Amino acid sequence: MTRILLASLLAAVSMPALAQTTLTIATVNNNDMVVMQRLSTEFENENPDIKLNWVVLEENTLRQRLTTDISTNGGQYDVMTIGMFEAPMWGERGWLKAFDNVPADYDLDDVFQSVRDGLSFDGKLYALPFYAESQMTFYRKDLTDKAGVTMPEHPTWKDIGEVGAKLHDPSNGIYGVCLRGKPGWGENIGQITPAANSFGARWFDMDWKAQLDSPQWHEALTTYTDLIKNYGPPGASSNGYNENLALFASGKCGIWVDATVSAGFLADPDQSTVIDKVGYAYPPYGKFDKGSHYLWAWSLAVPVSSKSPDAANKFIYWATSKAYIDLVAKDTGWATVPPGTRKSTYDNPEYIEAAPFAKLTLETIQSADVNGPTQEPVPYRGIGFVGIPEFQSIGTSVGQEFGAVVAGQKSVDDALKAAQDLTTRAMAQAGYPKK
Repeated sequence: MTRILLASLLAAVSMPALAQTTLTIATVNNNDMVVMQRLSTEFENENPDIKLNWVVLEENTLRQRLTTDISTNGGQYDVMTIGMFEAPMWGERGWLKAFDNVPADYDLDDVFQSVRDGLSFDGKLYALPFYAESQMTFYRKDLTDKAGVTMPEHPTWKDIGEVGAKLHDPSNGIYGVCLRGKPGWGENIGQITPAANSFGARWFDMDWKAQLDSPQWHEALTTYTDLIKNYGPPGASSNGYNENLALFASGKCGIWVDATVSAGFLADPDQSTVIDKVGYAYPPYGKFDKGSHYLWAWSLAVPVSSKSPDAANKFIYWATSKAYIDLVAKDTGWATVPPGTRKSTYDNPEYIEAAPFAKLTLETIQSADVNGPTQEPVPYRGIGFVGIPEFQSIGTSVGQEFGAVVAGQKSVDDALKAAQDLTTRAMAQAGYPKK
């Protein structure tokens, strides 16, 4: 018996332990990513040799940390959540691993070409989209009906103000118009820029000269900030995407202009109190429809500094797959699945029936032209951003100026003058115009 026990013990000791790889995933604290984190236990169960370590950050903080890490080859993260601003530039610099050998069963051709193009440089794909989005106008149908007003299918910014004024009822905790006031190149700037495009504004002319002191920018910024100051909630200068989403979902906003991806959250009865009360319209415009709505895709990428690129790829293929979309549908319903990335989602009658916003979402994504975002010609790509490395710093600084207008600390004129000066200075320091 002793010999048998000793042999068993020796066998157990000599049996090789399952080697485990830890992937560190940096992502934004948006709802769909929070769901991804929760459902990722399925991935770990299917891949017991891979453990996931999540770093979930507020949008501005995420952008800062990822930029610092990848530009210094820091190696803190194996999977990064980035978008159409970062993927082409970081891919060009050799900071990201290209997705050169995507498995056949992933069905890359099912992913919309415009989304793939936005995440590519020189024909190489550097990130896979988790969800893609444009903009739309959300409004409370019950409140517009009660007020006897109609939201146009294609509203102007003037329409937003007129309808918002009718819905504004702060004494009962309802604010007519919710818009992003929180500073950040991906927060208030990401929303104000399409509005400015639609008034005929542009960040730079063809010689890379800043245009922020133009009458078009003045009209756009005045319109946008007046809506927030006249019909927005208290503390709007601190409200970004997530804050406004929470306000609308809890019934405190009459109108909200923001990302199309929000529609799925607002259709989830576990998270939204306005189920069956939401109307959907196209994003508002000023004088022109061109550039009035952006194209963005929160996507997953592997930095070259990752210590476990194969495992990182495996996770990304799982999280951006058809099977993952089916998993979300099973978990919380078809209306809540990550939108905007795959043809098969929009060919699925179950999704179309569950998501009354699907057609509008697809139309705004497909009609957004990142290479022709403005009425007048520009030397840059991007609708809600300018696709140059310097824009991350410039946009953040200009966002602070615009946030000060919402907070009542600066006039529109003073903010635009400061924005023009700092942008001109930054571009000169960066050596623009570059040959």
